[in-house]
Amino acid sequence: MSQTFASLRFFNYRLWFAGALVSNIGTWMQRVAQDWLVLTVLSDNSGTAVGITTALQFLPFLLLSAWAGVVADRMDHRKLLVITQLGQGVLSLALGAMTLLGHVDLWHVYVFAFLLGIVSAFDGPARQTFVSDLVPPASLPNAVGLNSASFNAARLIGPGLAGLLIAVIGSGWVFVLNAVSYAATIIALAIMRGGELQRQERVARGRGQLREGVKYVRRRPDIIVILVVVGVVSAVGLNFQMTSALMAANAFDKGAGAYGLVGSVTAIGSLGGALLAARRRRPRLRLVVGAAFAFGVSATLMALSPTYEVYLVTCVPVGFTALTMLTSANATVQTTTSPRMRGRVMALYMMVLMGATPIGSPVVGWIGEHAGPRWSIGVGAVGALAVSLGAAAWVVRDSRLTVSYQLSRPFVRVRYPTPAELEKETRVRAAEDILAQQLEDRSAQP
Repeated sequence: MSQTFASLRFFNYRLWFAGALVSNIGTWMQRVAQDWLVLTVLSDNSGTAVGITTALQFLPFLLLSAWAGVVADRMDHRKLLVITQLGQGVLSLALGAMTLLGHVDLWHVYVFAFLLGIVSAFDGPARQTFVSDLVPPASLPNAVGLNSASFNAARLIGPGLAGLLIAVIGSGWVFVLNAVSYAATIIALAIMRGGELQRQERVARGRGQLREGVKYVRRRPDIIVILVVVGVVSAVGLNFQMTSALMAANAFDKGAGAYGLVGSVTAIGSLGGALLAARRRRPRLRLVVGAAFAFGVSATLMALSPTYEVYLVTCVPVGFTALTMLTSANATVQTTTSPRMRGRVMALYMMVLMGATPIGSPVVGWIGEHAGPRWSIGVGAVGALAVSLGAAAWVVRDSRLTVSYQLSRPFVRVRYPTPAELEKETRVRAAEDILAQQLEDRSAQP
């Protein structure tokens, strides 16, 4: 088996990959159908309404992800995922039934988007960390890359399929089909071989566990840089559902099928970025920063597209650079984090990645509605360029970064600490903090 698909040799991971692919196709179908329903049926082509829907769906990540990470570190990941998948399936089925019966209003979609967001907030950290249960540590970067490939293969299929189904059977049936798709993941989880799971250390109940996770991240400047870059780009740049709907309907006067095609073409680039990331044995911080800058350049070209056809072409590099950034960021955080802290750290990562959307999407939607859809993309391009340049400046100034020069190729060597070195440095800093606190407590005693 090639290096790109190496993790598929593990039985449990194959099950997970297949089940997640089916479920993710359904999820992307629902996202497209939901935004199209809000934009064209429940509002008068209102970008603000679509932005509010997106914000409500991702707001729970901002509010609950930190606690969801504590739950992920305590609970069995497989059991937690069965619960969250069932919850999402029931909510999708209920929204579909209301839509088919003609009883859905805009505020109903708002409520269901928020409830789905609550369940997804607990599903996210468990889903991210469950990968480490399925493959050995050495295969984790590859498995993370393939997870992104599965997600984006679904994104390649889902929007286009949703566009066709919306035109043929309507949004309500798309919601029902998404509800059915969750069964694939639940069945995969149920038939996995328990003896082949890589059992991770479970954290016992105790006080201060959330605070412990925050302190861990504070001692890791490299993770902080990743969170800042991903947070800014996510808030103002990764609003593809909304900006694509605005561009298709308002800038190019296209229908649901053309809107779905935009998502599928974007996913071609995203899938390429994910598969390329799966081949990397060790993700690097500089790749995250470089990909964010490349995303800013690509998004600038997208905003300036004169025709729908040119816009479709620019979707490929935008999808490629966005997924290169996200997959590299995800793998870097996971592979350089202590296993007992991974759930909480990944929860903070998900909180920034998904929780930034409620902050940025209403603003981007408002800009798209009042300044034009091109500006809704342009603001994301400017944000990505600015934060990537700032992060690059930090990386260059970081004292742990060593640069050496030589007369033969490669002429310049840049070295950053390995994951083991970063983990050792974090433990030393934690010990120093504990010692400093003890000394402070003693000096305060009478």
